[in-house]
Amino acid sequence: MEWTPDQHITLHGFNNLTKSLSFNMYDICYTKTKKEREAYLEYIDEQYNAERLTHILKNVSDIIGAHVLNVAQQDYVPQGASVTFLVSEGPVVEVPTESYEESPGPLPDSVVMQLDKSHITVHTYPEYHPDEEISTFRADIDVSTCGEISPLKALNYLIRSFDTDMMTIDYRVRGFTRDINGHKLFIDHDISSIQNYIPDEVIDLFHMIDVNVYQENIFHTKCKLRQFDLNNYLFGYTKDRLTPEEQKEITERLQLEMDEIYYGKNIDRN
Repeated sequence: MEWTPDQHITLHGFNNLTKSLSFNMYDICYTKTKKEREAYLEYIDEQYNAERLTHILKNVSDIIGAHVLNVAQQDYVPQGASVTFLVSEGPVVEVPTESYEESPGPLPDSVVMQLDKSHITVHTYPEYHPDEEISTFRADIDVSTCGEISPLKALNYLIRSFDTDMMTIDYRVRGFTRDINGHKLFIDHDISSIQNYIPDEVIDLFHMIDVNVYQENIFHTKCKLRQFDLNNYLFGYTKDRLTPEEQKEITERLQLEMDEIYYGKNIDRN
C-alpha cells in the first residue's frame, strides 16, 4: 500500500518499526612504495579522524531529528577510527512534506522529524594488498531508527560527505507495529529502490546494481564510478611521470580491485 502525506495510520501505541541504513564507502589508491603507502594511510587517518567523523554523525542526527544522548569516539593506532552516537527523540523543528515520498533527503541545517531509542555509528578500515601495491580505505556508517522517519533521508548527505569510488548501501525494515485494530504493519512507507533516495546528479556518476527482496523489506544497491581517471588514484604525483606501459598496468590493477569489490568475488586476471 502506498501512503501519502494526507493518509496517516492511527497506531496502537508507539511506532516501533526498526529501520536500518548501512552505508559503506570505498576509496582505492595505487601506492607503489612503502613510503607512498604510509603517506596515504597517514592522509586517510587525518582526513577521516574521529573528530571529523563525529561532526558528520552530528549532522546526520540533525537531519533525522535526533537528540544526542551520548557520544563515544576513538582514534586507533596505527590507523582507523570509530564513533558511536546514542540518540533519542528530538524536537520537531520542521515537518517535511515529502516524508512519504521516495526522494533524496535534505542536506544539513534543518531538523526534519523525530525518532526514539536509536543509534548511529561509523567505523573506518584502512588496509593494503601485501603484493599488488594497492591500498584501500573503507568506512561503514550505520543509522538505525524507529518511528516514522526513514534513515534514508540522511543518505544524500552521507554520499556528499565522502569522496568515494564505490558505495554499498543496504536498507531494511524489521519488527512490526499495530494499528488500533491490532493489525500488524511490517512497513509503513512505500519503497521500490534505494536509488530513489539518491540525487540524479549522483546517479549519473555511478554504475548501479539493485538486489532487492521486496517481500522481506530488504533493499541493496551497489555503486561504482563510471569514469576512470588514473590521476585520481595516484598519491603524490600524476600519470605523466609514468610510461604508457606503466599506466596500462596500474590501470588494470586498480580496475581489477574495484571490480572485485563491486561484484564481491575474487577475479582471476588471467
